[in-house]
Amino acid sequence: MNVLHDLLAERGTLLIDGAMGTELFARGLGSGDPPEMWNVDHPDRVTAVHADYINAGSDIVLTNSFGGTGFRLKLHKLDDRCIELNRAAAQVARAAADAHLAETGRRVLVAGSMGPTGELLEPMGSMTPATCADAFREQAIGLDEGGADLLWIETMSHLDEIAAAVEGARSVSDLPVCATLSFDTAGRTMMGVSGEDAVNRLAELGVDAIGANCGNNLADTEAALHEMRAANPDVLLISKANAGMPEWHGTELHYSGEPEVMAAHAVRQREAGIQIIGACCGSSPKHLAMMRQVLDGDLPVPEVEFEVAVVRQVPKGRQRTGRRSSRPQR
Repeated sequence: MNVLHDLLAERGTLLIDGAMGTELFARGLGSGDPPEMWNVDHPDRVTAVHADYINAGSDIVLTNSFGGTGFRLKLHKLDDRCIELNRAAAQVARAAADAHLAETGRRVLVAGSMGPTGELLEPMGSMTPATCADAFREQAIGLDEGGADLLWIETMSHLDEIAAAVEGARSVSDLPVCATLSFDTAGRTMMGVSGEDAVNRLAELGVDAIGANCGNNLADTEAALHEMRAANPDVLLISKANAGMPEWHGTELHYSGEPEVMAAHAVRQREAGIQIIGACCGSSPKHLAMMRQVLDGDLPVPEVEFEVAVVRQVPKGRQRTGRRSSRPQR
C-alpha cells in the first residue's frame, strides 16, 4: 500500500487535473518559451493553475515539468538546471496542495510529471538505455526533493524508454511510479505498442498504475484502456484523454470536447473499470469541474454523441504453413 492506494481506498475513483500548457499560455507564457522556467520566474502563476484544478475537484495534480529531462531542457540551454527546475516544479504544486489541505482538510496528491526525452533509443537513434535512465534519474531527484508524492511518466510511445525511466527513477527515489502511453490510430502508439503489450510489460516492471493519456481521440484512448483491462483485470488503470479532437477556428486551435463531452467520457471510463480519470490537451478547470460533479452524482450524466470505443486490431502477417490454401489467414 502507498499514498495512491490509500486515497483510492478512501475515495473510490480519483480525478486527475487537465492541461497545463494552455493555462500557462493564458497567463502570459510565450510560444516557444520553456514552461519549466516559470517554476522559478513566475511560481505564483503556476501555483494558480494548480489551485484552479484543485478547486475544480482534482485529487491529483501533475507538476509543470513535462519537458524536464536534460534532453528537453538542453534545447533551451537549461540542462545544467535540471534538478533545480524539477525541484521548483514540485514545490509550487506542493504549495497549492498544502494550502488546500490547510483550508479544507482534503488531501491532494502531487505527481511529478516526466515526459518523453524526444530522442530515439538505439538502434533507431543515438540514445542508449543508460543515458535515458540517467536523464530520468536526474529529473526524479528534483521532483522527489521538491515534495512530490508520486512520479508520473507520461505521453510515452516506446516501452523501452518507460523501462529506462522507471529504472532511473527508482535508483534515487522510493516514490510510487505511474506510467501512461499515448495511443493513436489502430490502437497503437507511434512505436507500435498495443494496450495489451503495455499492461503486460509495465506490470512486470511493478509500475503502480498504468494507462493512456493524450492520444488521437477519445475513442482510441478508450479502446486502448479497454484492451488493458481485458489483459489484466487487477491493475490500476489511468485515463487522461484529450478533450476531443483539435479543430482550427480561423487562426485559433480549439478542441471539440466541451465539458459535457468529457464528463460523459469520465463516466464511461469509470463504468469500464478505470479508477484514475482526468483530461489532457484542450481541457481546462471548467472541464474538470463538470467531470467532478457528474462523477459525484451532483449533476446528471450529459447526453452527448460519441464514437463507441472498440479495440482496434492491426492485421498480422501471414504465416507459412507449407501448403497452399484457398481460405484467407485469420
